[in-house]
Amino acid sequence: MKTGAFFDIDGTLYRDSLMIEHFKKLLKYEVLDQALWHNNLKHTYENWKKRRGNYDDYLLEMSDIYVEALKGLEKSKMEFITNQVIELKGDTVYMYTRDQIERHKNEGHLVFFISGSPDYLVKKMGQRYGATDSIGTKYFLDENERYTGEVQKMWDSESKNRAIKGFVKKYDLDLASSFAYGDTNGDLAMFNQVGHPVAINPTRELLQHLRENKDLKSRVKVMVERKDVIYQLDPDVITCCADI
Repeated sequence: MKTGAFFDIDGTLYRDSLMIEHFKKLLKYEVLDQALWHNNLKHTYENWKKRRGNYDDYLLEMSDIYVEALKGLEKSKMEFITNQVIELKGDTVYMYTRDQIERHKNEGHLVFFISGSPDYLVKKMGQRYGATDSIGTKYFLDENERYTGEVQKMWDSESKNRAIKGFVKKYDLDLASSFAYGDTNGDLAMFNQVGHPVAINPTRELLQHLRENKDLKSRVKVMVERKDVIYQLDPDVITCCADI
């Protein structure tokens, strides 16, 4: 059996959200109406930037607006912008995670990207970093190659749990020797299944779960990257804003 390394992308490898970056580019190139930003997104985005909200809720709200905005849009209008996002922003990643991907590949481990961002972005990011396989949220098309507004999500624990089981079956993986890297509650399914979970810049909600789960807390590594310094921390000694 083989060892796998499962990586979330948004907030774990990439420093923000590929979906949100893609959304911004669709607005910039006027594929989508600029009013979407001012009427729907600006307030939510600025609240998060000012740390006045829950990160998971912020991403879910942005995801809902993004899915609705794409409804009826032609796939062909997306190709250039999708490539632009990966070409211009694909290196905006955390040093620690980037180095861990290379370490796993050098050790002969299979690398998998599992992300809530759209599959057309996730697969290109996987190609850029030499992932064995990748899976993201699937956006369905109609017979005219237009987005229907229907998605098969990949941003929650249940979906990522199914994705891992699929990879285990396909690649004959040993989960006890495998690794998982993530930053939010959506990554808990990955953490619970593998022998070596790693939380990178965890959200407050994820950290609280790690503190409450004795088995998981005993196995997890908590890594925080700030500027050009990487810290390994004990979940019990990290102070969240809710604890102050």
